[in-house]
Amino acid sequence: MTLDEMKPGNECRIVKVNMGGVVGQRLLDMGFMPGTTISVIRNAPLMDPIDVKVKGYMLALRRSEAKGVEVTSL
Repeated sequence: MTLDEMKPGNECRIVKVNMGGVVGQRLLDMGFMPGTTISVIRNAPLMDPIDVKVKGYMLALRRSEAKGVEVTSL
């Protein structure tokens, strides 16, 4: 399952970041490490961006970025 498939109010754990290059490195720098717990706060009305809470701070991700984060539901 990927992060873009999670519904608001759900928590999940990162399994793997499947993105390379600058975007993948930026996600890792922002705390998207395997084993980290993420809370999905909300999806914007047009489903882009997705607001998540990771390591105590809020972050908005594009749907294309969220598709590159493999997660497991808690």
